[in-house]
Amino acid sequence: MALMRAHNRQGALHSDGLRAGLRVGSAVENGGLMEYFFGKDGKKCLQHEKFVLFLRNLHDEILRLEFAHYDYKLQGTISAKDFGLSMVASADIKHLYKLLDRVDDLDNEANLNNIRITFEEFKNFAELRKKLQPFSLALFSFGEVNGLLTRKDFQRAASQVCGVSLTDNVIGIIFHLFDANGDGSLSANEFVRVLQKRERDIAQPTEAGILSFLSCFWNCSNNTSIRLLLS
Repeated sequence: MALMRAHNRQGALHSDGLRAGLRVGSAVENGGLMEYFFGKDGKKCLQHEKFVLFLRNLHDEILRLEFAHYDYKLQGTISAKDFGLSMVASADIKHLYKLLDRVDDLDNEANLNNIRITFEEFKNFAELRKKLQPFSLALFSFGEVNGLLTRKDFQRAASQVCGVSLTDNVIGIIFHLFDANGDGSLSANEFVRVLQKRERDIAQPTEAGILSFLSCFWNCSNNTSIRLLLS
Protein backbone atom coordinates (compact mmCIF):
# COMPACT_ATOMS: atom_id res chain seq x y z
CA MET A 1 0.00 0.00 0.00
CA ALA A 2 2.94 2.33 0.66
CA LEU A 3 4.23 1.61 -2.85
CA MET A 4 0.79 2.29 -4.32
CA ARG A 5 0.53 5.61 -2.48
CA ALA A 6 3.95 6.63 -3.78
CA HIS A 7 2.68 6.20 -7.36
CA ASN A 8 -0.60 8.05 -6.78
CA ARG A 9 -0.69 11.84 -6.84
CA GLN A 10 -3.01 12.07 -3.81
CA GLY A 11 -1.39 9.18 -1.96
CA ALA A 12 2.01 10.85 -2.18
CA LEU A 13 0.58 13.75 -0.16
CA HIS A 14 -0.53 11.34 2.58
CA SER A 15 2.61 9.31 3.06
CA ASP A 16 1.78 9.01 6.76
CA GLY A 17 -1.07 6.71 5.79
CA LEU A 18 -3.72 8.68 7.69
CA ARG A 19 -7.23 8.53 6.30
CA ALA A 20 -8.26 11.66 4.42
CA GLY A 21 -11.55 13.34 5.32
CA LEU A 22 -12.05 11.36 8.55
CA ARG A 23 -11.44 12.62 12.08
CA VAL A 24 -9.40 9.65 13.14
CA GLY A 25 -5.77 9.18 13.96
CA SER A 26 -5.41 5.60 12.81
CA ALA A 27 -3.63 4.47 9.66
CA VAL A 28 -5.59 3.09 6.74
CA GLU A 29 -3.95 -0.30 7.33
CA ASN A 30 -5.94 -0.58 10.58
CA GLY A 31 -9.30 -0.40 8.79
CA GLY A 32 -11.88 -3.16 8.33
CA LEU A 33 -10.77 -3.84 4.77
CA MET A 34 -7.30 -4.91 5.89
CA GLU A 35 -8.88 -7.19 8.48
CA TYR A 36 -11.09 -8.67 5.74
CA PHE A 37 -8.03 -9.32 3.57
CA PHE A 38 -5.52 -10.47 6.20
CA GLY A 39 -7.53 -11.52 9.26
CA LYS A 40 -7.74 -9.92 12.71
CA ASP A 41 -4.08 -10.56 13.49
CA GLY A 42 -2.92 -9.40 10.06
CA LYS A 43 -1.06 -12.66 9.43
CA LYS A 44 -3.45 -14.31 7.00
CA CYS A 45 -2.29 -14.46 3.37
CA LEU A 46 -4.47 -12.83 0.74
CA GLN A 47 -5.11 -15.04 -2.27
CA HIS A 48 -4.70 -13.26 -5.58
CA GLU A 49 -7.98 -14.71 -6.87
CA LYS A 50 -9.86 -13.36 -3.85
CA PHE A 51 -8.45 -9.87 -4.36
CA VAL A 52 -9.23 -9.85 -8.08
CA LEU A 53 -12.79 -10.99 -7.35
CA PHE A 54 -13.13 -8.24 -4.74
CA LEU A 55 -12.00 -5.60 -7.24
CA ARG A 56 -14.41 -6.89 -9.88
CA ASN A 57 -17.31 -6.89 -7.44
CA LEU A 58 -16.36 -3.39 -6.30
CA HIS A 59 -16.26 -2.18 -9.90
CA ASP A 60 -19.68 -3.72 -10.60
CA GLU A 61 -21.15 -2.13 -7.47
CA ILE A 62 -19.86 1.31 -8.46
CA LEU A 63 -21.43 0.82 -11.90
CA ARG A 64 -24.73 -0.17 -10.29
CA LEU A 65 -24.66 2.98 -8.18
CA GLU A 66 -24.06 5.11 -11.27
CA PHE A 67 -26.84 3.31 -13.16
CA ALA A 68 -29.20 3.75 -10.18
CA HIS A 69 -28.48 7.49 -10.24
CA TYR A 70 -30.21 7.65 -13.64
CA ASP A 71 -32.73 4.87 -12.92
CA TYR A 72 -34.32 6.78 -10.02
CA LYS A 73 -37.76 5.33 -10.86
CA LEU A 74 -36.39 1.78 -10.46
CA GLN A 75 -37.50 0.68 -13.93
CA GLY A 76 -34.40 -1.43 -14.54
CA THR A 77 -33.54 0.65 -17.61
CA ILE A 78 -32.45 4.22 -18.34
CA SER A 79 -33.39 6.54 -21.19
CA ALA A 80 -31.20 7.21 -24.22
CA LYS A 81 -30.77 10.76 -22.95
CA ASP A 82 -29.52 9.64 -19.54
CA PHE A 83 -27.12 7.19 -21.17
CA GLY A 84 -25.85 10.04 -23.32
CA LEU A 85 -25.36 12.22 -20.25
CA SER A 86 -23.34 9.48 -18.57
CA MET A 87 -21.01 9.46 -21.59
CA VAL A 88 -20.41 13.19 -21.99
CA ALA A 89 -20.47 14.27 -18.32
CA SER A 90 -16.67 14.23 -18.06
CA ALA A 91 -16.03 16.08 -21.32
CA ASP A 92 -13.73 19.07 -21.31
CA ILE A 93 -15.67 22.25 -20.59
CA LYS A 94 -14.90 23.75 -24.01
CA HIS A 95 -16.64 20.80 -25.68
CA LEU A 96 -19.25 20.06 -23.02
CA TYR A 97 -22.02 22.43 -24.11
CA LYS A 98 -21.86 21.23 -27.70
CA LEU A 99 -22.18 17.63 -26.55
CA LEU A 100 -25.02 18.49 -24.15
CA ASP A 101 -26.88 20.03 -27.09
CA ARG A 102 -26.52 16.74 -28.93
CA VAL A 103 -27.84 14.89 -25.90
CA ASP A 104 -30.88 17.18 -25.82
CA ASP A 105 -31.38 16.58 -29.54
CA LEU A 106 -31.99 12.89 -28.80
CA ASP A 107 -35.57 13.93 -27.96
CA ASN A 108 -36.05 14.88 -31.61
CA GLU A 109 -34.77 11.59 -33.02
CA ALA A 110 -37.73 9.27 -33.58
CA ASN A 111 -35.55 6.17 -33.76
CA LEU A 112 -33.68 6.99 -30.54
CA ASN A 113 -35.90 8.93 -28.14
CA ASN A 114 -37.84 5.87 -26.96
CA ILE A 115 -34.80 3.62 -26.50
CA ARG A 116 -34.22 2.18 -23.03
CA ILE A 117 -30.73 1.02 -22.03
CA THR A 118 -30.40 -1.98 -19.72
CA PHE A 119 -27.77 -2.40 -17.01
CA GLU A 120 -26.10 -5.10 -19.08
CA GLU A 121 -25.68 -2.66 -22.00
CA PHE A 122 -24.45 0.00 -19.56
CA LYS A 123 -21.95 -2.45 -18.07
CA ASN A 124 -20.65 -3.58 -21.48
CA PHE A 125 -19.95 0.00 -22.48
CA ALA A 126 -18.10 0.54 -19.19
CA GLU A 127 -16.03 -2.55 -19.99
CA LEU A 128 -15.13 -0.98 -23.32
CA ARG A 129 -13.94 2.17 -21.55
CA LYS A 130 -11.48 0.09 -19.52
CA LYS A 131 -9.98 -1.20 -22.78
CA LEU A 132 -9.84 2.21 -24.41
CA GLN A 133 -6.20 2.06 -25.53
CA PRO A 134 -6.45 -1.02 -27.79
CA PHE A 135 -9.96 0.00 -28.84
CA SER A 136 -8.90 3.49 -29.92
CA LEU A 137 -6.01 2.02 -31.95
CA ALA A 138 -8.50 -0.28 -33.68
CA LEU A 139 -10.85 2.63 -34.40
CA PHE A 140 -8.14 4.71 -36.03
CA SER A 141 -6.92 1.69 -38.00
CA PHE A 142 -10.41 1.03 -39.37
CA GLY A 143 -10.72 4.72 -40.22
CA GLU A 144 -7.45 4.77 -42.12
CA VAL A 145 -8.35 1.68 -44.15
CA ASN A 146 -11.95 2.57 -44.96
CA GLY A 147 -11.81 6.35 -44.95
CA LEU A 148 -14.93 6.60 -42.80
CA LEU A 149 -15.67 4.87 -39.51
CA THR A 150 -19.06 3.19 -39.85
CA ARG A 151 -21.27 1.59 -37.22
CA LYS A 152 -20.29 -1.87 -38.38
CA ASP A 153 -16.60 -0.94 -38.06
CA PHE A 154 -17.23 0.29 -34.51
CA GLN A 155 -19.14 -2.84 -33.55
CA ARG A 156 -16.52 -5.12 -35.10
CA ALA A 157 -13.65 -3.32 -33.34
CA ALA A 158 -15.38 -3.64 -29.95
CA SER A 159 -16.09 -7.33 -30.49
CA GLN A 160 -12.87 -8.51 -32.12
CA VAL A 161 -10.32 -6.36 -30.29
CA CYS A 162 -11.91 -5.98 -26.85
CA GLY A 163 -14.31 -8.93 -26.66
CA VAL A 164 -17.19 -6.56 -25.86
CA SER A 165 -20.61 -6.90 -27.46
CA LEU A 166 -22.42 -3.59 -28.06
CA THR A 167 -26.06 -3.49 -29.12
CA ASP A 168 -27.37 -1.47 -32.05
CA ASN A 169 -29.16 0.83 -29.57
CA VAL A 170 -25.91 1.72 -27.77
CA ILE A 171 -24.06 2.30 -31.02
CA GLY A 172 -26.92 4.42 -32.36
CA ILE A 173 -26.66 6.76 -29.37
CA ILE A 174 -22.85 6.93 -29.61
CA PHE A 175 -22.97 7.86 -33.28
CA HIS A 176 -25.65 10.48 -32.67
CA LEU A 177 -23.46 12.15 -30.05
CA PHE A 178 -20.10 11.87 -31.81
CA ASP A 179 -21.00 12.23 -35.49
CA ALA A 180 -19.81 15.83 -35.65
CA ASN A 181 -20.81 16.66 -39.24
CA GLY A 182 -23.81 14.36 -39.58
CA ASP A 183 -22.33 12.23 -42.37
CA GLY A 184 -23.09 8.94 -40.60
CA SER A 185 -19.49 8.25 -39.57
CA LEU A 186 -17.97 8.57 -36.11
CA SER A 187 -15.69 11.44 -35.09
CA ALA A 188 -13.24 9.07 -33.43
CA ASN A 189 -10.98 11.81 -32.06
CA GLU A 190 -13.81 13.45 -30.16
CA PHE A 191 -15.17 10.15 -28.88
CA VAL A 192 -11.79 8.94 -27.61
CA ARG A 193 -10.96 12.33 -26.07
CA VAL A 194 -14.14 12.35 -23.96
CA LEU A 195 -13.68 8.77 -22.75
CA GLN A 196 -10.00 9.29 -22.01
CA LYS A 197 -10.83 12.25 -19.78
CA ARG A 198 -13.44 10.22 -17.91
CA GLU A 199 -11.05 7.36 -17.26
CA ARG A 200 -8.31 9.80 -16.26
CA ASP A 201 -10.67 11.50 -13.79
CA ILE A 202 -11.58 8.10 -12.30
CA ALA A 203 -7.94 7.00 -12.04
CA GLN A 204 -6.93 10.29 -10.37
CA PRO A 205 -9.83 11.41 -8.17
CA THR A 206 -9.72 14.69 -6.29
CA GLU A 207 -9.96 12.97 -2.90
CA ALA A 208 -7.48 10.47 -1.53
CA GLY A 209 -8.54 7.26 0.19
CA ILE A 210 -8.93 3.54 -0.21
CA LEU A 211 -10.90 3.86 -3.47
CA SER A 212 -8.05 5.76 -5.10
CA PHE A 213 -5.66 3.03 -3.93
CA LEU A 214 -7.90 0.31 -5.36
CA SER A 215 -8.27 2.24 -8.60
CA CYS A 216 -4.49 2.46 -8.84
CA PHE A 217 -4.14 -1.27 -8.20
CA TRP A 218 -6.86 -2.06 -10.77
CA ASN A 219 -5.05 -0.01 -13.44
CA CYS A 220 -1.72 -1.67 -12.60
CA SER A 221 -3.34 -5.11 -12.84
CA ASN A 222 -4.89 -4.31 -16.22
CA ASN A 223 -1.59 -2.99 -17.57
CA THR A 224 0.19 -6.13 -16.39
CA SER A 225 -2.42 -8.35 -18.04
CA ILE A 226 -2.00 -6.48 -21.34
CA ARG A 227 1.78 -6.92 -21.20
CA LEU A 228 1.39 -10.63 -20.52
CA LEU A 229 -0.97 -11.03 -23.48
CA LEU A 230 1.45 -9.22 -25.77
CA SER A 231 4.55 -11.10 -24.58
